[in-house]
Amino acid sequence: MRVDQMYAEAQVVDFTARLLAGLIGQLGAEAVRAALPSAVPWVTFLPESDREAFLAELVAVANGAAALENLAPLAILLTQWRHSAELYADPALLDLVTRDPEADLGPVPPPDIAQ
Repeated sequence: MRVDQMYAEAQVVDFTARLLAGLIGQLGAEAVRAALPSAVPWVTFLPESDREAFLAELVAVANGAAALENLAPLAILLTQWRHSAELYADPALLDLVTRDPEADLGPVPPPDIAQ
């Protein structure tokens, strides 16, 4: 990645994080919460309490990522919450992982770092 491109992306993240925090401050969290399904449609599958947690984490991580000029934490957060929504969207899978919280579901393969 070129340095100028990296700098431009960092500026966009910083702007977006500050805008998001400002919108919540000016309009209230309800306005941003109502707009979330347009930005991340999978949020509709999350329970209400998880939507609240997602919004709070999104603002905090976006601000932190902007301060670090590093998009990776924000990308990780979005991926983690998307996977949670996938879980809630699949009743059989949700039942499997919530039936016995102490159960061992077997080994987990290491993540594919190439992505």
